[in-house]
Amino acid sequence: MKKILTIAAMVLCSTMAFSQQVASRAKAMRMMNFGREEYMIKDIKVYTDTMTVYSLSNYVIYPFGEWESMEQYITDNQLHWYRESGYRSYFDSMEVSVNRMKRLDDSYLDMFYSIWTRKVELLGGRINDPEIVLANGIHVGMSKDDVFRVFFKKYPKSYTSDVAVLKVISGAGEVAEIYTFKGTRLRHVKIETAYNYY
Repeated sequence: MKKILTIAAMVLCSTMAFSQQVASRAKAMRMMNFGREEYMIKDIKVYTDTMTVYSLSNYVIYPFGEWESMEQYITDNQLHWYRESGYRSYFDSMEVSVNRMKRLDDSYLDMFYSIWTRKVELLGGRINDPEIVLANGIHVGMSKDDVFRVFFKKYPKSYTSDVAVLKVISGAGEVAEIYTFKGTRLRHVKIETAYNYY
């Protein structure tokens, strides 16, 4: 009898997991229809409390805009940054100068000037400061609805109510913006890259 109950419980759990997976995929497919054209959303995945959006937009690679020098970025945003310079390995044979721009609340951006793109490239960062605004207007402290409205024209609010993390990933997967919510507010933004500069 115990064996039968165990098998029945396992079948029930696997059926529930499969139905949740189907529901998540259906939700993701429906959200794709609401994506804004400028973000060129190619796929969405929903897993538990995380929604991952794959975008072909150049914005994902340059969330703070495109700059020709770090000085230009610092001057334009008019925030006080503490700047640390150092070097990181590039393909195990070269050293690249990387600047860490820091704020007093532990917000930081790791940037370097690329001789290939002739632009400032972002290696990573974490934003806790509401005064730091991304190029699309997102900043810490915004409501979850306002953040989602940046990427989607409209959507059923029930689709995002249980989302605690929104990941926006570039098409090739080299840059990820991770928006973490606490309740209905954006708590912090993290930027991760898969560039070979480590």
